[in-house]
Amino acid sequence: MILHALSMAFAMFWEILWALILGFGLSGIVQAVVSKSQMTKLLGDDSPRSIAIACGLGAASSSCSYAAVALARSIFRRGANFTASIAFMLASTNLVAELGIIMAILIGWQFTLAEFAGGPLMVVILVVLFRLFLKPQMVKQAREQAEKGLHGKMEGHAEMDMSVSGGTILQKIFSAKGWTAISHYFVADWLAVWKDIAGGLLIAGALAAWVPMPFWNKFFLTQHPIWSKLWWERSAGGGPLERRKQFRRRDRFHLRRPDRHSYSRHLS
Repeated sequence: MILHALSMAFAMFWEILWALILGFGLSGIVQAVVSKSQMTKLLGDDSPRSIAIACGLGAASSSCSYAAVALARSIFRRGANFTASIAFMLASTNLVAELGIIMAILIGWQFTLAEFAGGPLMVVILVVLFRLFLKPQMVKQAREQAEKGLHGKMEGHAEMDMSVSGGTILQKIFSAKGWTAISHYFVADWLAVWKDIAGGLLIAGALAAWVPMPFWNKFFLTQHPIWSKLWWERSAGGGPLERRKQFRRRDRFHLRRPDRHSYSRHLS
């Protein structure tokens, strides 16, 4: 039973690995090309342009929520606008590219679409609420709190600035310093989230292997005359439940024919 759960977890990991590598690679490139001081200048106010840039930088940044909070505080301390900093933090956890790809792989493109439609909407609501209720005194108190220098889990990652200066974007990326910076950021992002990824995959593998299908049918309301149509038929081929069936089918195929070709098909 334990080996079954581990095989399910590994199958999920193998399927999303390329998305993680792509996402962390893009994040490393952005961090190597755009310095913290440049980010501070780009996010100097709460204009629509600055908020859009904050969302773009957040979408290309690390998906680690700890790093997102630490980095938002870091650029806020350097002089970035408070609203733009929070918009960046929100985008870093709700609009991240690799998470969208993983959602499309595991539960369907509709969920990815919902994420990238809901994320900007959340940012817009945040900006409107801040303009209505956020007082300068509150921002002053937030800055005073940030200046205390309390260290969290990812403060070192947020303060690290190995960005390359001089030349065009391509010259920065393909220079020796650029490759070094990108590789360091890539590894740092992996170190930031590997525990969360491993824990999530192990839990998902255990649930997929040990929880019987009738429970999931009830949980996802597949027999309900109304809710099943709203949830099941509008989701990506049944969404999470259908993806669980697919992993179980792959796992049975793998256990039935443990030769090299079946192993390849199990991982593909």
